[in-house]
Amino acid sequence: MAVAARAATTPRQSSTPKQRASGPKGFLAAVGEVAGALLTPTGLAGAALEATWMGLHLGLYPLGLLGSRASDRRQGYRLGHLPPSQRGLAIQNVEAAETPILLVHGMVDNRSIFTVLRRGLVRRGFGRIETINYSIFTGDIRAAAAELGAEVERIVEETGYERIHVIGHSMGGLIARYYVTRLGGDEHVHTLVTLGTPHQGSYLAFTWNNGLTRQLRPGSALMKELAGPVRDCQTRFLVYWSDLDQVVVPQRNAALHHDDLNVHNVGLHGVGHMSLPITSSVVHGISTALAHLDTTGATVTPGVSSLQSRRTSTGTVTGGGHPARVVVPR
Repeated sequence: MAVAARAATTPRQSSTPKQRASGPKGFLAAVGEVAGALLTPTGLAGAALEATWMGLHLGLYPLGLLGSRASDRRQGYRLGHLPPSQRGLAIQNVEAAETPILLVHGMVDNRSIFTVLRRGLVRRGFGRIETINYSIFTGDIRAAAAELGAEVERIVEETGYERIHVIGHSMGGLIARYYVTRLGGDEHVHTLVTLGTPHQGSYLAFTWNNGLTRQLRPGSALMKELAGPVRDCQTRFLVYWSDLDQVVVPQRNAALHHDDLNVHNVGLHGVGHMSLPITSSVVHGISTALAHLDTTGATVTPGVSSLQSRRTSTGTVTGGGHPARVVVPR
């Protein structure tokens, strides 16, 4: 299945897009856009993959409820027992390989959503991957961000690494962004990766009315707070969004535009909301970014090998770059 990377902005050069119509007209326009993305060969294949992965994820969901956290840790610095794909990163940059990575799931989900991504990061040589669960009854982004901060500080204290990486899917990315930009979390977060995060809110939040969904609506008090000035933020942002996202409406609201933040937006074609963490162009893009600790996000030397899967299909990435693949979990 072909997945095309559609757009990318360079760090600190993002411009705010034209204001889109709000209310019913804006919602209908967004529905039209996602329908247009769906009615293409790539969109149809992406929708089929999304349905398949959602079925598999439902099967994995109960396993993700076992325990509040899980960790993949490589003991010591011996490399002889590692396969070449894992050994390469540790040889090239042991600090990057051992910097902890924390995965934060979205609303009414758990850490099982990262089953494929977690394994992909381990296979590419990263030595410590942490996954956590927060309560499905979470009702406030700010409170969840404070709890995330405590988890980050625990990892920092445990490992001795002053700064770690955080990857957030859906609302998990918004929780992490609030922690980084409003609670001083940039002191401990080197890179924040968001996947399908409603950075500018989602019209879908109007379909249910409670404290949390009101925060997730475009123009909410929380969205206005996050859009406010951020002084000297040290964290770099890698932001993935897709034109087939059925949860973030309009889909471009999953891109992040903020003059004070170091942001690299990557737009994908034909990838559903739940499929973002299993798309191999996303897994490889994250791995490549985290293999380099330069705060500008520049890739100096490729430090991560692209891994092949027995069940992949290859398409062309628009604008140059590597072929994009979708990983189908086995």
